Amino acid sequence: MIRNKWLWAALFIVPAVELFGFIYVASYLGAPKTMLIVLATSVIGLLMMRFEGKKVLQDSKIQMQEGRVPGRTMLDGLCIFFGGLLLILPGFVTDLIGFTLVFPLTRPLYRGFLLKWIEKKMKNGTFTFYRR
Repeated sequence: MIRNKWLWAALFIVPAVELFGFIYVASYLGAPKTMLIVLATSVIGLLMMRFEGKKVLQDSKIQMQEGRVPGRTMLDGLCIFFGGLLLILPGFVTDLIGFTLVFPLTRPLYRGFLLKWIEKKMKNGTFTFYRR
């Protein structure tokens, strides 16, 4: 039940913050430039996501061919995926978080939190995985 409350809160808070960001930036730059910036960040972000995603896929293939489990690489792939989703959404805050998820130098910050979250879920038994 708590998860649903957070989801509902995010559904209302995120658009409100993004709308405030649009209004704030547009008051300084004007609406056309603001829309151009939002469009440009989305395109640049999607190109970065595509490039980084290909790199992660290549790294994971190499690791699997060497007989290693691509654990860190899989977490990088998750970060890139969620960063790409955030970059698709219009807005400055979601773009900022999306860029930091996709950019390789800032991705380790999220990887640590993601690893702790997965470990907690596995200990609780709410996160399970199946083997073939």
